[in-house]
Amino acid sequence: MVRGTFQMMKSVNKSTILNKIRQSGPISRAEIAKVTGITPPTVSSIVKELMDEKLVVESNLGESQGGRKPTMLLLNRNEHYVVGVDAGSDSIKACVSDLVGNILVRSELPIKSHTIENFLAVLIQAIQLVIKDMGIEGNKVIGIGIAMHGVVDVATGTSLYSANSGLRNVHIKEVLEDTFDLQVRVENNSRAMALGEYWFGDYGTLKSFTVINIGRGVGSGMIESGKLRYGAQEIAGEIGHMTISLDGEKCSCGNQGCFETFVTGDAIVRRAKIKIPDAPEELTGEKVYEYALEGKKEYQKILEETGVLIGIGIVNLIHSLNPEKIVLGGGVMKSHKFLMPSIIATIQQRALTEKARKDNMITLTRVGDDATILGAAALLLTKLF
Repeated sequence: MVRGTFQMMKSVNKSTILNKIRQSGPISRAEIAKVTGITPPTVSSIVKELMDEKLVVESNLGESQGGRKPTMLLLNRNEHYVVGVDAGSDSIKACVSDLVGNILVRSELPIKSHTIENFLAVLIQAIQLVIKDMGIEGNKVIGIGIAMHGVVDVATGTSLYSANSGLRNVHIKEVLEDTFDLQVRVENNSRAMALGEYWFGDYGTLKSFTVINIGRGVGSGMIESGKLRYGAQEIAGEIGHMTISLDGEKCSCGNQGCFETFVTGDAIVRRAKIKIPDAPEELTGEKVYEYALEGKKEYQKILEETGVLIGIGIVNLIHSLNPEKIVLGGGVMKSHKFLMPSIIATIQQRALTEKARKDNMITLTRVGDDATILGAAALLLTKLF
């Protein structure tokens, strides 16, 4: 028992020190001891282990504080890599990143047929392409992270169901581990996006953090004390299926009036066709934004109304979870010029308290389109750090 406790404490200290180097490097051993509270001898011992494992390297000497110049520590960016994959319903994007989220190579392949066999074949090919382009040895790859659209069983790495592609019970983890002989982790794409934004968006230390992904659907990822939140039945974050209207449109989930039916790209197009008599039959969400940019007031109004609806959903989130920071991303938020003023105004009008109305808790994604694929990579990094 004592031995086990010692090993656990050593593992916690190792993770703490490695994470501090990731967040604050270059940093000296003395500074790590000071900010973490771990004793200097323990810091030195663990740093030696990390250097032996080629996770950490020494850099140029730091500034002297009156004595000998300290040797600074950095993550070793040239020895360990992670494969991240954003597995969408239309295409699969893969990348190789280093330990600090720099994407080194990429691939993207279309999905032409929505069968399990074709999906897995394209997935494997996209991963093979980036590993080949990078020219790295297998022992330098920590593992493969997959951000998968739809409902995912994280424990088994199985994609249970996707409304967009119709795929069911795809054993992603099992197939990829057999193919590549590497550790594989699979996560829902919105949760992966939240992880990527939290790890690489430079938000500092936050106890509660939520990312809302608004595109073809609406999902979110919630992080508490640095860890993804799943909920008792693992459906935490499914805010797209909050009921906004009891007699609203039928949602892909089977219920009526879900938040998702009001604010996705398809919902914007449907509303535009109803309210704008001369809207073209082939109208898309992208075209609505283009017309709005051209100064067409009727399309600007559609986006402004959408901002109000998004704001209502966010107010519900604030009143139920009240996170410190809410980050908005996804394809619909490309129209943020017209959406954000209405979103902010709605929160200011409807939030329950004065502090909630005035606090600047809403922001656009800082990581951008790479948040999901980097979040997939971070699925492996969370195990390391």
